[in-house]
Amino acid sequence: MEKTFSVRTNSHDQMIDITSEISNWLRENQLTNGIVIVSSMHTTAGITVNENADPDVKTDFLRRLDEVYPWNHPKDLHMEGNTAAHLKTSTVGHAQTLILSDGKLILGTWQGVYFCEFDGPRNRKYHVKVITD
Repeated sequence: MEKTFSVRTNSHDQMIDITSEISNWLRENQLTNGIVIVSSMHTTAGITVNENADPDVKTDFLRRLDEVYPWNHPKDLHMEGNTAAHLKTSTVGHAQTLILSDGKLILGTWQGVYFCEFDGPRNRKYHVKVITD
C-alpha cells in the first residue's frame, strides 16, 4: 500500500511534523505490521526523525545546517542558486525507514517524523510506502 501526500511549506527553511498525518493514514487503512518508508520527492527537501517535544530543536537544527551550508557562497556555481538546499537534503537524507507494529509507528517518546524544507516556500510532496508482514 502506498500514497503520495502534499504539503505546503511557508518559509525558506522549515521542519513540518508529518507524524500524525502518516499515523492517521496507516490507521484508516488498517495497516498493522511492516516497514514504512517515507520519501521526499524533491532534491531540496528531506525527511528526518527528530525530537518533537521542544520547538527549539527545529530552530537549532535549521540554524546549524545554515552554518555548515550558508545560502550564499561565492564559489557555488549551480545556476539556480540553491546549492545549500541540495547539500542539506543530501546530509539529512531524502527518506526514512520506520517500523510499524500493532498499528503504530515505533518511535521513541520524543521522536517525530519531519518533512524538511530547504528551498521554500513551495508546494511539496512526499511518498509513503508500506511493506506489510
